[in-house]
Amino acid sequence: MLSKSAIAGLDAPHPAALWVENVSLDPLQVDCVTAQMLAILDNHSKLGLEEQITLIAIYGVVKDRPGLIFDQVVHNIIDKARTQSDARIMQELHDLRLTAEQRIPKQIMRHFKLFLAESLDGFDTSLDARNLV
Repeated sequence: MLSKSAIAGLDAPHPAALWVENVSLDPLQVDCVTAQMLAILDNHSKLGLEEQITLIAIYGVVKDRPGLIFDQVVHNIIDKARTQSDARIMQELHDLRLTAEQRIPKQIMRHFKLFLAESLDGFDTSLDARNLV
């Protein structure tokens, strides 16, 4: 049986969510988070489970911040995909992921992942931030 403190910990915000609340991401960095969320939902992410959980927590905080590429329509599709998984929504997610891969240069994404890894290293002890890059 889980202890009361363990159960309370399940309701606590993820450490990465607490971190990103106090970080000013530029619009392209917000798009990088969105692109990672699209990859996770499209089952195309190369991240491990802990890293995916971290990115999902970060996305939850930054999804309302402005991006350069993605607008609220994309976030609405992501929200739908998190609760429904019909073929149409999954195809939209797939197409959006491909758009993200085309519009965000790989060098920018690598730099962003390195920024995350360096920023979160030691912040969340359950996460091996090196796996983000």
